[in-house]
Amino acid sequence: MEMFRNLFPEEIDLLQRQGCAASCWDDVWVAAGFDPLRVKNVTFSGVNYLGRFSGEVDFPGGVKKKTGIYHALLHNCRTGDEVFISNIRNYIANYDIGDRVVIENSDLLAVEGETAFGNGTMVDVLDELGGRQLMIYDRLSAHLAYIMAFYRHRDQLQEVMERLIREYSTRVRSSRGYIGAETRIASCSQLINVRIGEGAVITGASRLREGSINSNRHAPVIIGPGVVADHFIISSGAEVSDSAVLSNCFVGQGCILTRHYSATHSLFFSNCQGISGEACSVFAGPFTVTHHKSTLLIAGMFSFLNAGSGSNQSNHMYKLGPIHHGIVERGSKTTSDSYLLWPAKIGPFTLVMGRHHKNSDTANMPFSYLVENNDESWLVPGINLRSVGTIRDALKWPRRDKRKDPDLLDCINFNLLSPYTIQRMIRGRKILRQLQQIAGKTTETYTWETTFISRSSLERGITLYGMAITKFLGNSVISRIEKMKPASWTQLKACLEPQSAVGCGDWIDLAGLIAPKSEIARLTGRLEAGAVESLAEVEQFFRELHARYYELEWCWAARLLEEELEKPLAALTPDDLTGLIRHWQESVIGLDRMLYEDAKKEFTLNAMTGFGIDGDGQTKEQDFLKVRGTFEKNTFVTEILEHIRRKGDLGDRIIHLLEELQKTEKE
Repeated sequence: MEMFRNLFPEEIDLLQRQGCAASCWDDVWVAAGFDPLRVKNVTFSGVNYLGRFSGEVDFPGGVKKKTGIYHALLHNCRTGDEVFISNIRNYIANYDIGDRVVIENSDLLAVEGETAFGNGTMVDVLDELGGRQLMIYDRLSAHLAYIMAFYRHRDQLQEVMERLIREYSTRVRSSRGYIGAETRIASCSQLINVRIGEGAVITGASRLREGSINSNRHAPVIIGPGVVADHFIISSGAEVSDSAVLSNCFVGQGCILTRHYSATHSLFFSNCQGISGEACSVFAGPFTVTHHKSTLLIAGMFSFLNAGSGSNQSNHMYKLGPIHHGIVERGSKTTSDSYLLWPAKIGPFTLVMGRHHKNSDTANMPFSYLVENNDESWLVPGINLRSVGTIRDALKWPRRDKRKDPDLLDCINFNLLSPYTIQRMIRGRKILRQLQQIAGKTTETYTWETTFISRSSLERGITLYGMAITKFLGNSVISRIEKMKPASWTQLKACLEPQSAVGCGDWIDLAGLIAPKSEIARLTGRLEAGAVESLAEVEQFFRELHARYYELEWCWAARLLEEELEKPLAALTPDDLTGLIRHWQESVIGLDRMLYEDAKKEFTLNAMTGFGIDGDGQTKEQDFLKVRGTFEKNTFVTEILEHIRRKGDLGDRIIHLLEELQKTEKE
């Protein structure tokens, strides 16, 4: 109150002559330096506070307008300095408006009663009937949502998490809204019970109701024309535009939902993209992408997904309603017109091709093709390990991380090979060997779960899984040696010993965060015991666990090393490690050669079809060359060749180091 004063009589007189009115002029307070010439045709009701207006606002096309308030009705509002409010057709009520905010050509902005601005909203994720219903809040991470959605059998755990979110929602509950500094709102219809952070750009929104737009100066939020959103939270750096429609949704950092995308009761975490399609009760982990109008994602959990045109799933069998859900694990793709019948579980980095009417479970066969053939599901185990597309995806995800906010909500592990995927390959290789042993090596077709596997696919799968396991193990050993820099064989053996047993068991993927199952069990146990007092503690636990990934990975890799070499670490010899490194070189280079050959397919004569449209064969090749370039100069191809060279040199260098350490030990 000390910063504001009542209007002087001459100011009131001037304001009235400029078309202004107030239910009580004593309830209009102004800041020092207030210029009444900048307030015209404004009606005040309730108690209002006005900032200082002395500057200009820049608009597209080089247009400048003087800050101030023009043609508006303000009810119980507080405006910051240098705001520009103009042409409000209805009114603005119960809002605190930050410095340099622009609001123009809009209808209604109001807070009605008390609201938590979308916090505490219930989302019927995965199960449309609400069996996995969870609460959203401003700082929801994919990892906490994973625990809330999939650990429903832990009643005490669910009660604690819901209580913590309710407490957070109570703290942010208010009868006043907030519009952060430098936000721009133009040509919008209705904003009801919406809280807006700094730097947001909201243009042409049709209706925003009961939500939070958590924009900030590092990562502004963009809301575009025609957007309708009810009961929502939109995180920093996200874009929702072009008539997207959201209801009961959480939109994570760096997400893009646009071009009439429709979503209800769904969660979208970091860097998801939804364009033109539809989502219903979806748990979209980081980098879930769908770009096609004909694509429906329903009642499924996805992450690092690329959904092809016409991809679809069914979550009911026309009996008890839409009660089923499916899980498509990280890195998978669905081709055009693919179909999956829920319940189903698709293993990591799987390509789903065709229509699958049986309840598939390929969790232990990662990096596979699941292909329809004569209305049956055929599995090609491990074949994606030699696909150039898989490696390209793994390289592009970090580059496509659109998050600019220094405060990241999701902890994302981009590793293609990790304890999480390697443990699946170990199980997959064991299953394939058992099938081979039981049915015989000469069997042409093997049956596993609801799928068929050809003999050649089975044999190749065993080989590919073995190469990938060796590649991971060699990577881990070499990284450990390079990090610890041992000066003797004794030191080397000591550095190979894990510092703790944490991480030795199963690993899980909590929608982006790859972690030991035991550590998540420790967190959930502490939550159930009441040892966690705030959601901030849970966030910090995830961050620390993510930061310890390579330390914990080595604990797991060290045990795998013992299993693969069939001896304890203490008994390892230089010859054991030298043999492993040579095997690693063969596996890495072998897989790279496969990628090289796979990439070469994009430069065959068949790939040139459609080029040189009005010419002969020579014109076709010339046109292709201009558009695609040569195979040898393709950036990805040159990177493969460079990778082969680097890994060969690295292996030779480590082998030389082992030999030197062995000599030193003997001396």
